[in-house]
Amino acid sequence: MPQTDIQQALSEKLRRSGISDSRRELIAEALDNVNRPGFRIEPGAILPLMKPVTWFPPMWAFACGVVSTGESITDNWSILLRGVILAGPLMCAMSQTMNDYFDREVDAINEPERPIPSGKISKSASWLITFSLIVTGFLVALSIHPYVMAIAFVGVLMSHAYSGPPLRAKRNGWFGNLIVGLAYEGVAWLTGSFAITQGIPSAETIALALIFSLGAHGIMTLNDFKSIVGDNIRKVASIPVQLGERRAAILAAAVMDLAQVAAMGILLYKGSTTMLAIAGVLLIAQLPMQRILIANPREKAVWYNAFGTLLYVLSMMVAAVGIRP
Repeated sequence: MPQTDIQQALSEKLRRSGISDSRRELIAEALDNVNRPGFRIEPGAILPLMKPVTWFPPMWAFACGVVSTGESITDNWSILLRGVILAGPLMCAMSQTMNDYFDREVDAINEPERPIPSGKISKSASWLITFSLIVTGFLVALSIHPYVMAIAFVGVLMSHAYSGPPLRAKRNGWFGNLIVGLAYEGVAWLTGSFAITQGIPSAETIALALIFSLGAHGIMTLNDFKSIVGDNIRKVASIPVQLGERRAAILAAAVMDLAQVAAMGILLYKGSTTMLAIAGVLLIAQLPMQRILIANPREKAVWYNAFGTLLYVLSMMVAAVGIRP
């Protein structure tokens, strides 16, 4: 199909989606920007490209892995500091810049204000930023342990498998969300445990890392609600697109709840009654918030990710404390 016909078809889809004229004009400009040749970079746009708001989950998971070992935090503060920097401002930021490159045409519809669609950073400049983060991340990882550098390399491969060809796992929410959950929670958690002990993590730590990784699938589903319009147009099969908004919200809540119940089972097995009680309170507090989410998923998904998900990640640290030797 000629490019002009593609643009006209896209414009018609946007019109049918109920998007305002001014918004459609902004999207049209963004679609021109994302593949424009040349090298452009506005320094003030670099940090937004790296999405600092997304750094917290892997940083927190790394810290949970450290805490779960029972080793002294004060004696290992340097490893903890380098680890959280590696997990967040380097590897997670790298995954975000890589994702923005491969998702630039979808972002032009969903988030035309993002650095690449807005023309503040060209696609070639975004790759330079991504490569710089990868190199710096490898150096920091190597300073912790050579095996941590190997794990960082796996993290880069996972990021590409999620965003880029040929797999581009994010085009199917079932697989893409699983990869992100494993990378942001499981790999980060187990890396934190290994970085301190430099040995195989305990069975309880491995179990919790996997459990909370699977639970993070629900968090990623909630994150997809903001992109429904563009995902529909670009044929990205996110969970909300596949199941519909209400069923996707129910699934997300159920997955997160089941993960916490499983973690509570491990705390019960360990005889950590105090942490078990705290985890139970955190889970119960999420239930009325989930009812609000399910009643109006698209409007409340961002709200729940800010408040309900906070209780979920707090339960991660509660579980980490509960399994300490």
